[in-house]
Order: sequence, then C-alpha cells, then structure tokens
Amino acid sequence: MEIPAEDVAPMARAVELAGRGHGTTSPNPVVGCVVLDSAGQVAGEGFHAYAGGPHAEIVALAQAGERAKGGTAYVTLEPCDHTGRTGPCSRALLDAGVARVVIAVPDPTPKAAGGAARLRAHGVEVTSGVLAERAERVNEEWLTYARLGRPHVTWKFAATLDGRSAAEDGTSQWITSPEARADVHRLRAAADAIVAGIGTVLADDPRLTARPSTPGEGPAGVSRVPGVPGIPSVSGITDIQGIQGIPSVPGLPGDRAGDHPRDHPRDHPGNHLGDHPGHHAGDHPGHHPGHHAGDRPRVRVPLRVVVDPDGRTPPSARVLDGQAPTLVAVADDARTGIETDLLPAPGRAAAPPHAPDREAGESSAPGRESGESSAPTHEVDLVRVPRRGAGLDLEALLRELAARGVVSVFLEGGPTLAGSFVGQGLVDRVVAYVAPALLGSGRAALGDAGVRTIGELPRLTFDEISQIGPDLRLIARPNPQPGREK
Repeated sequence: MEIPAEDVAPMARAVELAGRGHGTTSPNPVVGCVVLDSAGQVAGEGFHAYAGGPHAEIVALAQAGERAKGGTAYVTLEPCDHTGRTGPCSRALLDAGVARVVIAVPDPTPKAAGGAARLRAHGVEVTSGVLAERAERVNEEWLTYARLGRPHVTWKFAATLDGRSAAEDGTSQWITSPEARADVHRLRAAADAIVAGIGTVLADDPRLTARPSTPGEGPAGVSRVPGVPGIPSVSGITDIQGIQGIPSVPGLPGDRAGDHPRDHPRDHPGNHLGDHPGHHAGDHPGHHPGHHAGDRPRVRVPLRVVVDPDGRTPPSARVLDGQAPTLVAVADDARTGIETDLLPAPGRAAAPPHAPDREAGESSAPGRESGESSAPTHEVDLVRVPRRGAGLDLEALLRELAARGVVSVFLEGGPTLAGSFVGQGLVDRVVAYVAPALLGSGRAALGDAGVRTIGELPRLTFDEISQIGPDLRLIARPNPQPGREK
C-alpha cells in the first residue's frame, strides 16, 4: 500500500501520543489521535491516558472544537463502534463533521470493531493501514491480548558478557549497575503482572514489586549505541522528527511530554489490578469509554505471580507479604490443603516484609529499611493449572491471567521457568541487561528450552540497543516460526 505523503507526519505524531499511555491504560489499548482542520493545520490531539478516562478521539475532538468540521482525524486504532459508559467514538467523529478518518490498525475485537464501516456508510472517507507496523508496535501488548487471548510476555534477564546470570556459588548481587536496576523497576511498573518461578522464590525470596524511582520518566543515563537505528522501544516510540522523509505539518508539536495543554500527564497510574480483575459490563474489553465525573486513575500495583507446581511457597515468603496482590499457580493435581497453607485465614495478616531486600535474578533496588512498618492491603489467591512435563501448562496459565484482566506479563527470575516459556513459544519480547563483566562459570541466563540442534534455534531480531550506565540494554523479538504463535 502506498501511503500518501501528507498522512505520514500526523499519523506518526498520533503513534507517539499513543505511546504516552503505555503502562497506564490496561486493560485498554493505547490510542493516539491527531485532528487536522480543513486547511491541514493541527486543530486537536490527544491520547487515552488511563482506564476509565476519555478516549483519544474524544480528547482531540474536544480540543479541536468547530475546527474539526471538514477536517481529517488520524487514529492509531479503529474508532470503537459500541456503546459502553459513553457513545461510540465513530459517532463522535460523525457529530463533529470530520470529512476524513485515517486509521493505522483495525480493531480486532468483534464487540468494538465496525467504526470504519459506520463512518464510510455516512459518507466519511476512510483510509486504513497508514503506519500500521509502528502503530502495532506501540500497542503490541493489547493487540497480543486481543488477538491471542493471552497476555503479552516480556522476558527480562541480566547477565555478564559471557551470558552468566549468577556465579558458581549462586550469588548474583550485583551483576548490573544501579542504573540498570532502576530501569527494570520502571519496566515492572508498566506491566500488569510480574512472574517468577518457585526456584527463585526459594533461593532469593524476592518481593517482586515495582518501585520506580521516577514514575512516568525514562531511565537516566540512557544513550543509543551509534549505528543502531531508532526503533520503538518498550516505553514508546522514537521522536518523529528523527524519522527521515517525514514532511512537516503546520502546528505539529515535537516529542515533549506535556507540550500540549490537552496532553494528560504520565504520572498518574492506571487501574489497580487487585481491584479490577475483569472488565465493566457492557464495555469494550479494550476500550473503556469516557469517564464519570469524579473518576480518578487508581494506583497501579502489578499482580505478583508465582509458578509453583507443587505448592512449595513458604508462608513467610515476601511474595505473600500483602504489599501487592499475589497469585500462586499450582498444578491441578498438587496435594490438597495447599490453600490452607498459603492463603491467610480471615482476619490474619499476610506475612510481614523482611529486610534487607533481595530481588529476583538481579533486578532489585534498595528496599525498606529494617523495621519499617507495613500495611498489608492486598489479597493472596491460588489457581490450579494443568501440568505440562515437570512444570505447568504455561499457555493455560496465561489464559487464566487474561481472564483476570492481565494484558502484559513481565517474566523474570530463573532460567528454568524462562526456558519453559521460550520452549512453549510464549515469549513475545526479550529485554536483556548485559554487564561488561566476565564470570566464566555459574548459572546461565536461560535453561532448557527444548532446542536440540542448531536447526531448532529460535532466532530473534534486535529492536533496540541502548547504554544504561556502564551496561547495555538489548531489546529483541522472536522471529516468526512455522507452527508457533509468533
């Protein structure tokens, strides 16, 4: 498809705006919108900032006002065509008198799709597929969730230059720098669930909570490696001014958070997964239309998930400390009575946090001081999942998480569990922190992934190589393989 040159810059801006909602909109998609008036000038723009907040189209149209009439709207995801807490965005565009709508990606959900067809039926010119690949990348977590019925999985690990994640004696603190560990907490905070295996829980007793030092901001000390093209990262998309061949659009602002009076700030968290496991009745599983007067974004607390086939999680484990909602996944044939051992009795507080802090596989930042008070407020739950080999059926676990409203999973802690996810074809993105250090022996970052010959080797494509402090952060995605999901 040949993309009209005049459509590239405003859609690139819409994609950039969509990225600003990353980590705060779940279980909704990230969506950006730019409205040009009939003269091609920017009249309004916006993005979906948090679950329960207004859609990107509503924000942009409100800013544009009468200037939207006869203009063009650029939207990264097909406008919804259903009625939830507010009317459909397709109707809002029609009511505003927009003459043309340019869409990057069609909505894959039957309930909300159809906005493009409604617009065409009412005489609006609709163009689809503009910058679709970039728009899909910035919204990849939700699109995976909507298309595959499971959460998007990011596997994170930290290792030395020779691929070791721990020394021969099991020590791993610290392989990477404080800057890299702070970046991990930022990525954790953007996820719906943090997943670790029972081996990590027993060895490291991690808390598995997200404690970003500066919420809503990128990592300090990040610089791109010369010669590596600017590719959308996990936190958004590159500045559109740096993309060659994009013409300028009058009134189109640059990539500066808060540079527009209608931009929503990035410092308010999204939905609380412990309080919102599913979707509101009548609402799109990805779009939560509008917001009620007085609605506020809730504090975002990622769900902690322990993959524990035989129910060996100690009642005193940090992951049961009540500081975040926790789900322990055991095998469906595991011994009876696990619920009594793991779940706090009514009126009994969860296990208190310990000190000093230890985090899964090299990702911790300093935790609370010894003796600091805690106020457990989150529940612990248990789910039984079918076995697969020596572990669990991880796809079944992911579908269970999806049913609880989990759109994105941050997998860390333990080469065995990582090998199982890779072996079952369930890793969508890899984030590796590589330190300029050598161990020579010790634990490898990845365990058995079922690869027995070079011909079975999973290949990946690098998306980004960044320097964080003295370390490198590598972001890669598996190449499509016949017979596998991705």
